[in-house]
Amino acid sequence: MPNRLPSLSGYGVTWSAKKRIAIVALVITALLALAATAAWFTGRGEHHDDGSTPAQASGSSPSEAAPQPAAGSGSVPKPPQIAEPVAFAKAAAQMLWSYDTRDTSRDQQLAGMHAWMTKEPKYSDWTSVSGQVPDPLLWSRMADQDQHATATITEGHYPGAFKQALAEDPSAITEAYIYVVTVNGKQQIEWKKGGGGAEDRAVTLAVQCRPNHDCTLAAIAPSVTQ
Repeated sequence: MPNRLPSLSGYGVTWSAKKRIAIVALVITALLALAATAAWFTGRGEHHDDGSTPAQASGSSPSEAAPQPAAGSGSVPKPPQIAEPVAFAKAAAQMLWSYDTRDTSRDQQLAGMHAWMTKEPKYSDWTSVSGQVPDPLLWSRMADQDQHATATITEGHYPGAFKQALAEDPSAITEAYIYVVTVNGKQQIEWKKGGGGAEDRAVTLAVQCRPNHDCTLAAIAPSVTQ
């Protein structure tokens, strides 16, 4: 069975120390001061409908910059012009869970994903996003099997701890305008000779939505289960 893209749920323990401090301090300290921070570092388990276990892939290195391939970004969709955090997060999750190795190289996948990121370096954790893409060797093996995936989004919501903290201190968000959104859905994976399977997915995203601007992706945040 071919290897598959790693799950997005449970991400966070591999962040670089610098990015962990920047994003977690922003989201947790400023917005979730009254919440239990341990919940942010607890990854959600995932369910594999086809009974198989995906191989673990080593993602992009912390220092890897977004490539700029001449051929564009392949099948990766362009970021939508959406100014509402939950709607944007749902679109971003669908993008992250979809790929097509038949017409998109690994560099194109990364370039397409990078276009969704905030242009403010202080709040951008590119490593947490690029780390979802398998290393070049694994991507090549996936391409040999014509592996591709589509995603269906079932719902998106603000975690309870985020809503509570924001209600108690609405001004806390006005520095960075970063919102925390948890998205749930299902990923359908297919490969050669009729192979395939479906997996439930869950991811918590940090999205930046400044007033009078379209939203952008800041990071894949540690998981929140409520």
